[in-house]
Amino acid sequence: MPTPSSLESLIEALRCLPGIGPKSAQRTAYYLMQHDRPGARHLADSLLRALSALRHCKRCNTFTEVDICERCLSNKRDARLLCVVETPIDMNMMEQTHAYTGLYYVLVGRVSPLDGIGPRELQLDQLLARASDGVVQEVILATNFTNEGEVTAHYLAEMLKSRDIRVSRIARGVPVGGELEYVDAGTLAQAVRERRSLT
Repeated sequence: MPTPSSLESLIEALRCLPGIGPKSAQRTAYYLMQHDRPGARHLADSLLRALSALRHCKRCNTFTEVDICERCLSNKRDARLLCVVETPIDMNMMEQTHAYTGLYYVLVGRVSPLDGIGPRELQLDQLLARASDGVVQEVILATNFTNEGEVTAHYLAEMLKSRDIRVSRIARGVPVGGELEYVDAGTLAQAVRERRSLT
């Protein structure tokens, strides 16, 4: 007997999640339908609400429900420091270190030629405008220490240095090949404290 098309569609939709292969997607779909329909409804409602409510902050590019996020509007942050990260998750990890009190810019990606993502796709004009606003005195590059993260950091450093903006890179307390969301807060705090100048 064939699987109902709505169930097939759910299984296929679940496969878009990181780490979920065909078997995991199938198990999850059957579990939700057999054992947790209220949970499935809550998941569906939450996804729809997030899709309609979330947008990108006009200053830092992270997710928010308003034009400018609360962090960007805070007068407790050091506006002279601008930390560039790849994703909102990376920004959250930086915050958990309690070692950084400046502001952020979230690339929402990284330079990855194999995936067809170059500097143009990252829309760096907004970052350049922030870094050149006359308030920012240092841009800290906190991209991941993957090949793509290193290429991104190199490109950003060259772009910013050509405009006489002071640039530094977080230290390699973060493991080579590591991604910030998987690094413990102590290691990340050390990396921020031992960042090195690229100018």
